[in-house]
Amino acid sequence: MEEDLTRLGLIDEEFIILDEAALMLALPDNPEADLDPYHELLAEVAERLASVAPHAATAHDRADALSLVLAGEFGFVGDRESYDDPANADMIRVIDRRRGLPVSLSILYVSAARRMGWSAHILDVPGHVLVLVGTPADAVMIDPFSGGVLVLPDQLVALVSNASRPQAPREVEIAAMPNRAVLTRLLLNQASRAEDAGKNVRALELYERITAFAPDAGHAWWQRARLELVGRDVAGAKRSLAAMLEVTRDSALRATIIETLESLVAH
Repeated sequence: MEEDLTRLGLIDEEFIILDEAALMLALPDNPEADLDPYHELLAEVAERLASVAPHAATAHDRADALSLVLAGEFGFVGDRESYDDPANADMIRVIDRRRGLPVSLSILYVSAARRMGWSAHILDVPGHVLVLVGTPADAVMIDPFSGGVLVLPDQLVALVSNASRPQAPREVEIAAMPNRAVLTRLLLNQASRAEDAGKNVRALELYERITAFAPDAGHAWWQRARLELVGRDVAGAKRSLAAMLEVTRDSALRATIIETLESLVAH
């Protein structure tokens, strides 16, 4: 499994298949799972899309097809009742339960769209995750957590404003997330919840997983070093900080890392 994580870290961004990668990332927590049925289900979703919308040409038509198939037929919706359940960020459990977080459901939507040859991206929205279907000239936003409903521009502004209180932004700038960043966010959801529950060992395990497939994720290296120090693994923390220093270009942050490393020299 560790080799799979390292291999994922070597794959170029454009060749990462999000839902398959998310399943692989969930396998260490479900070692007895057979991934074949999950891959078959993903293929079945693609087959249904091809059947429902064989000639869908507009972003609206494609978004409607995604919602109809993933939410309507397969029942994938947001878990509002137990939002913080770690299962909502574990793709194996998400597929089993047909419930998930915005990011895990967005992975399913975007991956299904891309199998159809459609343009689709996951959008990093403050406090939320949405999916953009289509090209800049013809694009719509949908919310997989709410069953794939369309998100109109004024609704997006309201969503961002609510997440940005008390000072709501005047302009909304939303960026598409690279594939590896999406997968990192998926595991960060689990890691933060584990630490909030006092499960530092589990959180550290997740940060180690992140740094294996996303070695440029400086934030994950920092959190990993912090938890290694909590666990009195000073040597491990030094290695993590040194790795972070290798991928960090921000001069102020580099100074902080160096200062922290120097403080650990005597240990």
